[in-house]
Amino acid sequence: MAERSWGGTKLADRRAARRQTLLDTAERLAGEEGCAAVTVRSVCRQARLTDRYFYESFSGRDDLLLAAFERVADEARGALEQAVALSDPRQEEVRARAAVAAFVALVLDAPHKGRLLLLEPFADPVLGAHSHRLMPVFTDLVGGQLSRAGDDIDRRMAAHALVGGLASLFAGWLHGTLDVPRERLEAHCVALVLAATASRA
Repeated sequence: MAERSWGGTKLADRRAARRQTLLDTAERLAGEEGCAAVTVRSVCRQARLTDRYFYESFSGRDDLLLAAFERVADEARGALEQAVALSDPRQEEVRARAAVAAFVALVLDAPHKGRLLLLEPFADPVLGAHSHRLMPVFTDLVGGQLSRAGDDIDRRMAAHALVGGLASLFAGWLHGTLDVPRERLEAHCVALVLAATASRA
């Protein structure tokens, strides 16, 4: 039996569109006003959708918030992977600059995404626990770009230190506690990546 449509749009497409709207709204609210501002009522009001449509996609507020967080994390991971894939592995500085630029474009050019990814996990225990579970995804990605010299333990420790240090720098810039020009921040991050790479050589 063919799926019924309304106004030329299939039910599955309408549900997907509503889910996207709810995620966009939660992402913006969490990034601009903090996770405390994300409630079922506030999201539905701003998305102009009823509770009924909320619960067809999400079991509750935490489910929505985690989905929004994971979407930004996936976007960050994808941007880094693409930057690395498109760079010549023999040109370490070019690759480092590409990776840093890709991450900067996400978290600084869209600061609500940066705040959701880097700041809100400290304010919301649900996001905080999930952020720790996602950390290996980024440390594995970074560790894979470090020199293969040295043993696996050294590489993993260097990757953890690098990811933690870079996240702290970006979080400080977004929070306003690190008042430096953006170009200076990017250059310092590139230098950290290159130093970690050189230390493993």
